[in-house]
Amino acid sequence: MSTQSIVWWIVGLVVLAGGAWLTLGAQQNESATGESMMNEESSMQKEGEMMEKEGEVMMEDKKMEGETMEKDAMKKKGSYEAYSAEKLVRAQSGDVVLFFRASWCPTCKALDANIRSNLAAIPEGLTILDVDYDNSQSLKQKYGVTYQHTFVQVDSEGNLIKKWSGSPTLASLVAEVQ
Repeated sequence: MSTQSIVWWIVGLVVLAGGAWLTLGAQQNESATGESMMNEESSMQKEGEMMEKEGEVMMEDKKMEGETMEKDAMKKKGSYEAYSAEKLVRAQSGDVVLFFRASWCPTCKALDANIRSNLAAIPEGLTILDVDYDNSQSLKQKYGVTYQHTFVQVDSEGNLIKKWSGSPTLASLVAEVQ
């Protein structure tokens, strides 16, 4: 055999060995990729299950929170709500105070926020009705209200019992009620 033939044989063997090595590496890579994909799929499935459980827990928490709020509302008879003439009859069994409030009034905003953050502190039997100062001309005229942040305590027929201005907190408002 000539030297040239031997070189060709060696080149051929190297090519065959290299091809086999590449094929084997590709198979291992495919196997690793498949395994990686299976692991990722399993991980995603576990994550989905965890999210589902968290969602169920959150829903249960919301349900319990809603039930607690309902129970609190049933316990607490006092309220703060939008004015309507039909609500004046509540004065037969408690006190009704009209809060003439303007959305642009800084002291009105502060008291509104204080009342809302202390709803549970509104005494039983007290109804505070939020009256829109800018859109209640007839009520302002009826009770002689000339500026926002004015309170009018009324009886069940809407008759004025007491009028005052400037209560900065729910506590000071409650202290004014006769």
